[in-house]
Amino acid sequence: MNHWIVMPVVVPAIAACLLLLGLNREQALERTVALAATAAQFAIAVALVAAATQTPAEAYLLGNWPAPFGIVMVLDRLSAMMLLLTAVLALFVLLYAIGGWDKRGKHFHALFQFQLMGVNGAFLTGDLFNLFVFYEVLLIASYGLMVHGSGGERLKAGTHYVVTNLTASALFLIGATLIYGVTGTLNMADLALKVPQVGAADQGLLQAAALLLLLVFGIKAALVPLHFWLPGTYAASAAPVAALFAIMTKVGAYSILRVYTLAFGADAGEAAWIAGPWLLPAALVTMVLGMVGMLAARQLRWLVAFGVVGSMGTLLTGFSLFTVEALSAGMYYMLHSTFIAAGLFLLVEQISIRRGSDAVAPGAGFAGIGLLSALFMAAAIAMAGLPPLSGFLGKLLILDAARDSQSMGWIWTLILVTSFLSIVAFARAGSLVFWKRGGDVPEAAPAAHPVLPLVATIGVLAMTALLSAFAAPVTGYLDETARQLIAPTDYIAAVLGSDALASR
Repeated sequence: MNHWIVMPVVVPAIAACLLLLGLNREQALERTVALAATAAQFAIAVALVAAATQTPAEAYLLGNWPAPFGIVMVLDRLSAMMLLLTAVLALFVLLYAIGGWDKRGKHFHALFQFQLMGVNGAFLTGDLFNLFVFYEVLLIASYGLMVHGSGGERLKAGTHYVVTNLTASALFLIGATLIYGVTGTLNMADLALKVPQVGAADQGLLQAAALLLLLVFGIKAALVPLHFWLPGTYAASAAPVAALFAIMTKVGAYSILRVYTLAFGADAGEAAWIAGPWLLPAALVTMVLGMVGMLAARQLRWLVAFGVVGSMGTLLTGFSLFTVEALSAGMYYMLHSTFIAAGLFLLVEQISIRRGSDAVAPGAGFAGIGLLSALFMAAAIAMAGLPPLSGFLGKLLILDAARDSQSMGWIWTLILVTSFLSIVAFARAGSLVFWKRGGDVPEAAPAAHPVLPLVATIGVLAMTALLSAFAAPVTGYLDETARQLIAPTDYIAAVLGSDALASR
């Protein structure tokens, strides 16, 4: 499988270039190429997950330059899982978009593939500099997708989004430069060997750089106080774009997971687990502010956007404990929160189209209200964390993993309280939109609605039920993934060779 490791980056890159070179002139052909490329990425991701369960870790050296000097892609259980998560989400979002939304602007499918290229590359890369490069690829594509279809609100939110991420990119370069100056490397496996050797004189600089990178990843993951860009950006984006963006915050969470278990894990000397004391309080506050924002939301898309902020706080709470049980629980919740956030963004647009508004206010009945209200209720149950869907299991796993933590009281209290606030917010919105009748929202004119977007929406939401039904094998995979992260010897050996481990 070695040469297949790079294909999740190569396939969308080739597809995007083909689309830009002229295939976008014929819409049917453009859609065919985009679907074929995304389906190919799904098939490759399935094969890579199967390979990752057989081999602890495997490296692909671009140009056959040896690490740490050359560019390296690394496949392990975590990167394979994130590739599959991205591919499944992308397929559903693309099916939704070709139901008619992709007609609203140029180059949607090319930007979509470039976005996937950047996301997949970020999950596979084995060094910090190329993590920065793939961040920029996915961000440049996301800028175009963000303003796709134009509109004043979208342009304003897009400007804020661009400025915030340009700032984060500058900070990323500064942090990476400091780490390189202290250790002489940016390869993450090599950092795992070099960081423990940093002398006392350079420890301050090393730890400052590590915390600066945490700041950058926190911006990507919408961690308080760096979350301010997300609600407006996601609420202003078109539904399929916001749904695809559900994976972008997970790139930030993945980066925290990868860097602070590999380079700054248990064997990092004075810098060991440096992220933990900062990450936990920020995650708890993020959780609270997200749910309070849901209570204050006056539009359904803002309700979901603040729900994304709150869910990021929940999953990062699990990551912040840095134990096998907590990392496994956080990863399960990460899978759940990606699908439920994407599904809710798609569902909200379906409601808005049929209703004529997404205001959380009384209005007239509309076509399909029975099905859409049932879907909204199921989605609300999943996001709030009520049984029997995956949101409940994810939160239960995090609570169980926190039993031995000194912060158990805070974690249990805030997760339970914010879950209640989420229930209240969804109950309020659902009762006003689907049940209470009034004149605030006029009745929408009858119209024919494409079936494909609704099917795609149901498909994404159904993934939460599948995560519940197959919780045992999924958590078994995640438990082994967490053990690999806590003890990354296989990762280091795959990149640098077994001889390098002897000097560790």
